[in-house]
Amino acid sequence: MPCSSSSSNVFKTLAVVILSFLVLAVSNVSAECTCDPPEDGDHNKKEALKYKIVAFVSILAAGAVGVALPQLGKKIPALKPEKDIFFVIKAFAAGVILATGFIHILPDAFDDLTSPCLNENPWGNFPFTGFIAMMSAILTLMVDTLATGYYRRSNLKNSQGAVMDHNQDQEHVYNYATHAHPHGSANAMESSEEDKSLPELMRHRIISQVLELGIVVHSVIIGIALGASEDPSSIKPLVGALTFHQFFEGVGLGGCITQAQFKSRAVVVMILFFSLTTPIGIGIGIAISSSYVENSPTALITGGVLNAAAAGILIYMSLVDLLAADFMNPRLQQNGKLQFSAYVSLLLGVTCMAIIAKWA
Repeated sequence: MPCSSSSSNVFKTLAVVILSFLVLAVSNVSAECTCDPPEDGDHNKKEALKYKIVAFVSILAAGAVGVALPQLGKKIPALKPEKDIFFVIKAFAAGVILATGFIHILPDAFDDLTSPCLNENPWGNFPFTGFIAMMSAILTLMVDTLATGYYRRSNLKNSQGAVMDHNQDQEHVYNYATHAHPHGSANAMESSEEDKSLPELMRHRIISQVLELGIVVHSVIIGIALGASEDPSSIKPLVGALTFHQFFEGVGLGGCITQAQFKSRAVVVMILFFSLTTPIGIGIGIAISSSYVENSPTALITGGVLNAAAAGILIYMSLVDLLAADFMNPRLQQNGKLQFSAYVSLLLGVTCMAIIAKWA
């Protein structure tokens, strides 16, 4: 499907540009430090490296399992997107993503962009964190609506073309009295059904790609922070916390990928892209750990801006594209038991991520 391929390439290119910018920025953070690096903590580079390797493996495995788990719906009928249980699973996943934006990412962005290591002017004179998160959410809305509108218009144009072709076929059948009429009618009905589902499918694909972009930006940042740390006592609790964090985020993203019905190759690429992002960040952090200063202006501004942008994306996507879309669905609203189950699942997802926030 050409339009899907084009959309996928745009999001992949945007993701690569953002990640490249991040890598270039963090590689130069040591030259601009205006605050002394923190002296507290037990710095042991050799022991810290052991925990980083453990974190690399466990986070990679947890992310891969989490994002691939919803794909089991293709093998297990009870987990298919059209089943009621999928609403419950998606509610949990949306709660995880919502809590990630509000509890994990946004506070970090506020801490970075209001740090005393930054100049009072302009960073202390304007609430940049909230502004960037808001603009990120608005930009996500624009991308969401523009892309969906484009696909709807393209689909409508194709449908009108199919109707004209069908009418011509009917006239041809009438004039020449062949058996093509019933076959042409059946094909038109199949095409009509496919056209009706196409805009919804395209929307699911847009949602999954934008959501992955927001998650990936945050994942690189936390990976670099973990890889650059040389304090074993601070790394140890992060290993378990980030492993669960990555698993739950993966489940949320995997649910969206399942609904998007990508081809197998695209699914594998998205799973690998998500799974490898945090481990790659850890590798970058290890490589620059000798020169990385977490409270340098470049590190604070880069991390703060990207975290705020990622928070805006995830908060918008979880509230608008995941929760609102499902909780306003007549199928859920007409089933009290399913609605209650979805509420409980949502709160459970939020609670899990809130607990993990104590360590990560």
